[in-house]
Amino acid sequence: MTAYKFPQLESPLTYNTNEIFLIASGDLRLSANQTCWPAQADMESQIVEAFTAEGKNVKRAHPYDESLKHGFIWNQRMGMDVFKSIPPQAPLIVAVAVWQYSYHVLSGLRDHQGPILTIANWSGQWPGLVGLLNLNGSLTKMGVNYSTIWSDDFKDDFFLKGIRQWLTESIISHNTHHVRDLNLAQLPIEESQLGVALAKQLKNDKAILGIFDEGCMGMYNAIIDDELLNPCGIYKERFSQSALLAEMRLVSEEEASKVRAWLDEKGMKFLTGSDDVTELTDAQILEQLKMYIAAVRIADAFGCDAIGIQYQQGLKDMTPASDLAEGLLNDSQRPPVYHRETGRELFPGKALPHFNEVDEGAGVDALVTNRIWTAMGLDPSTTLHDIRWGRHYKDNHIDEFVWVFEISGAAPPSHFVGGYAGAVSERQPAMYFPKGGGTIKGESKPGEIVWSRVYVQDNALHVDMGRGSVVTLSSEEMQFRWKSTTPQWPIMSAVLHGVSRDQLMARHKANHIQVVYAPSSEMADKALAAKAAMFAEMGIAVHLCGDVNMG
Repeated sequence: MTAYKFPQLESPLTYNTNEIFLIASGDLRLSANQTCWPAQADMESQIVEAFTAEGKNVKRAHPYDESLKHGFIWNQRMGMDVFKSIPPQAPLIVAVAVWQYSYHVLSGLRDHQGPILTIANWSGQWPGLVGLLNLNGSLTKMGVNYSTIWSDDFKDDFFLKGIRQWLTESIISHNTHHVRDLNLAQLPIEESQLGVALAKQLKNDKAILGIFDEGCMGMYNAIIDDELLNPCGIYKERFSQSALLAEMRLVSEEEASKVRAWLDEKGMKFLTGSDDVTELTDAQILEQLKMYIAAVRIADAFGCDAIGIQYQQGLKDMTPASDLAEGLLNDSQRPPVYHRETGRELFPGKALPHFNEVDEGAGVDALVTNRIWTAMGLDPSTTLHDIRWGRHYKDNHIDEFVWVFEISGAAPPSHFVGGYAGAVSERQPAMYFPKGGGTIKGESKPGEIVWSRVYVQDNALHVDMGRGSVVTLSSEEMQFRWKSTTPQWPIMSAVLHGVSRDQLMARHKANHIQVVYAPSSEMADKALAAKAAMFAEMGIAVHLCGDVNMG
């Protein structure tokens, strides 16, 4: 008889009833984890104090690492190992004060049987709210039950009421009465017919999303399986990032210099220096413009209708950031790019929608937006933004909660006050991008917007949609908001119609929100109606959020 060596399974872990475990997922980049750790540590101390006052002992499931100089879970294997020490039925807090890679902890959260609570500090310093929303969207996609809460100081009634409900009921109830399912019968006839016709055309002709490696930034929620995409008429062309680098090598200095001259003529500014380590240099800019040209040529060669570049990982160690290229791609008025052999202009007079960080939910949204806005004769230039932060603002004209929507450079210059002449390129922070590269920074112009988000829930595609306005704030307030977040990045000051701060946070299933302008409130309402009809005909469940006028 063969004597097999069976593995020894550990005994089930136990815990005290007044004990709550806490974990902190972090970045993959050591420099970011070290820089952001003090904010995380400060938040955790406030969380511990709040739960101690409720008679609970918060136990950190992994220690501060003296050698790394931070206390984050910084890769997937570490996350798996940490969860071995957490009793499966124990209450668990995921504390988020920074941008975090959700996949570091998803394996443990997928199997965890106890109540899960995600918590963030209401701060713009580091993208903690962005990290929280990404984690929430990833848990939603996985079908894992969780509760979520956020706070300025962890002493306010909203926070305390929430954690007390979680401690007694294992859930936090939020007000999401602003959401209602789309009633197709309420859509205006002409816009409804347009949306349906465009959806049928998409299913018949089919579209391609060019994907330069999936899973950027640990965003599990940003990956949409083919089985969900294909019935909509959307397919993926999967590229390696090495293909982009290879194509960049075929772009000449002369070609990149012509694009730079085009931007200079339009009045775009570049804040350059000579120190490649800390400053934006002309050589970095030319490399970014080679990426822009290469991306357009690859999209043309493979018939892509939109593309997504995974700029944060992999490429950051090989070439300057892709932000400059991304913003140019998203603008209908952009530097011309020509076929290398024939000289044919590629996508003349058109935006080539780019979905930042390969967020495929944003890619589907950008594709649909482009089709609807183009058919209606509107400027289809669109972008995603991080839901970064916000606060109430009051002056003679405004008395509203105003969001800071901010992204690392993918916003089209047509969204800015002054267009290209109002855009400036500043070096990405060195802790994120050792090879440098500039963003496209600007202040978004006042006007009417349609916002939306495509996401996965219950193994099906959904979209939340609503209306908003971009407002003009005082120069002092704008400088405060930039300094409170990331001053190198483009910013949008947005008021969402009929959606409060806490309602958006409770409902939104992603770190990103898609935005597009319309020339008037009336046209924005019509475009939203057509877009909703197109989504619905594609088989995507549509949910209207806040004050939406269907005419």
